[in-house]
Amino acid sequence: MRKGSFFMTLVLSALILTALSGCGYNTMQKNEEAVKAAWGDVEAAYQRRNDLIPNLVEVVKAYAKHERETLTAVTEARAKVGAMQVPKNIIDNPKAFSQFQEAQAGMSSALSRLMVVVERYPDLKANQNFLDLQHQLEGTENRINVARTRYNKAVEVFNTSIRVFPNNLTNNFLLHLSLKEPFKAEAGAAKAPQVKF
Repeated sequence: MRKGSFFMTLVLSALILTALSGCGYNTMQKNEEAVKAAWGDVEAAYQRRNDLIPNLVEVVKAYAKHERETLTAVTEARAKVGAMQVPKNIIDNPKAFSQFQEAQAGMSSALSRLMVVVERYPDLKANQNFLDLQHQLEGTENRINVARTRYNKAVEVFNTSIRVFPNNLTNNFLLHLSLKEPFKAEAGAAKAPQVKF
């Protein structure tokens, strides 16, 4: 009988190990880490933009002394973004995530107004320092877009991995991971901008 119970224990252990290997525990952990890494890339891209803005504003100030309102709006938007306390669990907190997204949208709007001001100053557009900063800012905006897209993809993979069977059982009983918030389009993004000459 001892041999029979040993054999049953061995078979039962093999079945449990097989079941655990298909439960998705490690996959969900890996996917959550991918979301965190992608979020770090988003933060780094936004930080790069935030670091460039004071230089851009100073160059424009030298040429556009009459445009204080727009320059003040850019400075205030940057201050708002800089003062925002981004909690470590922002990707698990829909309210904080939404506030972060709103602050960044305000920064994008202020920068758009700044570029309109630049159009009024031909000397500024020809200034090499401004051109370099403008290219850096354009590159940064592209990086932000790429980082946000990669983050959304990582969120999609993660959210799917915790919702599909049998992973959802593992998550419900062991991990208790929550869905992550993806970036959404800014208000008014569905409407195409009008170009007037």
